[in-house]
Amino acid sequence: MTSTTWRSALTGYADLQQASRCLVRGGKGERSCEKTHVACAATPEGVRATECHFSASFGGWANKGKDLWSIRMTSKMSEEQHLSDFQSNRNEPVKRTKECVPELDGDGNKSKKFKRDEEEIGDEQKKFPKRKVVLLLAYSGKGYHGMQRNVGSSQFKTIEDDLIEALVKSGCIPDNHGTDMKKMSFQRCARTDKGVSAAGQIVSLKLWLIDDIVEKINKHLPSQIQILGLKRVTGGFNSKNKCDARTYMYMLPTFAFAHKDLEIQDENYRINKETLEKVNRLLACYKGTHNFHNFTSQKRPRDPSAKRYIMKMYCDEPFIREGLEFVIIKVKGQSFMMHQIRKMIGLVIAVVKGYAGESILEKSWGEEKVDIPKAPGLGLVLDKVHFEKYNKRFGSDGLHESLDWANEEERVEAFKEGHIYPTIIKTEIEEKSMRSWLSTLPIHDFEASALDIQSKKEEAQDEEVNGDSD
Repeated sequence: MTSTTWRSALTGYADLQQASRCLVRGGKGERSCEKTHVACAATPEGVRATECHFSASFGGWANKGKDLWSIRMTSKMSEEQHLSDFQSNRNEPVKRTKECVPELDGDGNKSKKFKRDEEEIGDEQKKFPKRKVVLLLAYSGKGYHGMQRNVGSSQFKTIEDDLIEALVKSGCIPDNHGTDMKKMSFQRCARTDKGVSAAGQIVSLKLWLIDDIVEKINKHLPSQIQILGLKRVTGGFNSKNKCDARTYMYMLPTFAFAHKDLEIQDENYRINKETLEKVNRLLACYKGTHNFHNFTSQKRPRDPSAKRYIMKMYCDEPFIREGLEFVIIKVKGQSFMMHQIRKMIGLVIAVVKGYAGESILEKSWGEEKVDIPKAPGLGLVLDKVHFEKYNKRFGSDGLHESLDWANEEERVEAFKEGHIYPTIIKTEIEEKSMRSWLSTLPIHDFEASALDIQSKKEEAQDEEVNGDSD
């Protein structure tokens, strides 16, 4: 069959480029693979390809179980192959392979979802669908080097290391997804640093919806890491990009706010009403959009990404645990940079204790370099993440769930009381991290210029070098 005859055999397609986007089912052309097949032609009699290139990541057919027919296309097909070569295979079911064309949705359009080769899926998982979900994750960060996994590095254990291991052991994901997390579209909503905990972390991923999935995952997790909830989301959902805001809490002993001239600077201190009001007044100054280049590292003053929007920040009423008085500071913002929250709190502590004037807050948002102390990471907790825009669009459409986690609130609070708060309190009492950090405040020069700060750093380095040589 010549190229001209072949073109004339096409039904309703002007050229091979257009025809290459279609396959045949029951004598009808269906949209399929757009740019992948550069010259595949479809007719009511069969499929012909002149030169087809395929991606190994393409999965199979959406219409599994249907009386489809096709060919097992290779990476390149000879132009001399004729339609008659395929007509005898018309009534045979499709053999799904990695070289198959993309999955079609119910309307015959190319789907964004691709399925793995059925031969690679265990018998137990074949009956379970692979779906995009979010997991509500809570953990105590002590003993872990942050949230994010470093594939190939076993030196520093992270929260995601234990989570991925539990997902594999419970049968939710195949083994190879543990080493290549992109295969399951894994995305964390927020990164947490070493020792930082979370009560409402959210991760999005694709997994097999096995029976009793939450219970089976938790069975393979340590007690300080738990899945508290699971919900289905849209196929293109990304927990980091869809998040509107994040709420963090910071738990600290109240003696951190004791003025430096007071005699009581330990667990016997109790914060008074006036001091608490001052703390809240200073924290409220952070509300709005400010340039926080001084509250992180490697950000230039005129870098647009240094500007962040803070919705609210306040300090709750004090409470006593193990003979020590604590307060919890809460801050909600669109997003935060590394160390930003700890430095925001550290600067307020320095002002309340009398090491810096209140004007330092305004100064810190300017272009001038300001020396800002970073509070310990022990008390920092990712409390909640917010998906207000997503909930408004999909939460009430009758097809998707709202990501507000109201039904899981009791479990979240129970995890805080059972794992997060006790760990913070016990560690503070044993290691005295806040007291040790407070002793470093006098060495900070809050009025120093950038040149002064650099000079002091160089002097300190010289002293260290000279000390090592002695």
